[in-house]
Amino acid sequence: MWCLPEIDSAYVARMEDVLALYERPYNPQEPVVCLDEKPVTLHAEVRPPQAGRPGVIAKRDSEYERRGTANVFCAVEPRAGRHFTYPTPQRSGAEFAKVVAKLARGYPRARTIHLVVDNLNIHCRKPLVERFGEQRAAALWERFTLHYTPKHGSWLNQAEIEISLFSRQCLGTRRIADLRTLRVEAQAWNRRINRDRVRIDWKFNCQDAQSVFHYQTNLFTRSEY
Repeated sequence: MWCLPEIDSAYVARMEDVLALYERPYNPQEPVVCLDEKPVTLHAEVRPPQAGRPGVIAKRDSEYERRGTANVFCAVEPRAGRHFTYPTPQRSGAEFAKVVAKLARGYPRARTIHLVVDNLNIHCRKPLVERFGEQRAAALWERFTLHYTPKHGSWLNQAEIEISLFSRQCLGTRRIADLRTLRVEAQAWNRRINRDRVRIDWKFNCQDAQSVFHYQTNLFTRSEY
């Protein structure tokens, strides 16, 4: 369940910007990449699990030791089936800046990288300046065209689907005790899903939005946007 505020001109403008972006024909020169973060709680086993064998069910003790938390930046280019998974110690501006730099290196020939993000305060140019300095930050930031989802509109970010895939296929119900193990597991999952070129088939468009939310775009003037 998600909470939707009143549909005003600001909400419609950002929603339709993102949806129109998704409707564009695939263009490798202007890739569309969606990015979001997932917190991960680290747990260690107190007693070693007993592996299963023929006729014997595997067993795991219900007791565990909490080892703090980590963060995972999950990004996806839905049309191409390219996936980027970056576990980090925390969700900070410095870590976001490093992820932006890695994404830029992933598309060396792109004219611009359309980046879809939510309204988290680190999703801006400032962390890049603090991490890399003004000159390099400007060069990196110019590689991207930012598209922000509306407030309470994170459901419009296909990175939410990427997080679901990562959570179910990589993390599952296992206990991961430390950041190093999380990075190893995330890297293995990333290789597999990129090898298979798993794409996201997004169906919801601007026409659907008008039908579902009962608004008409022509009621909102350009000045209101």
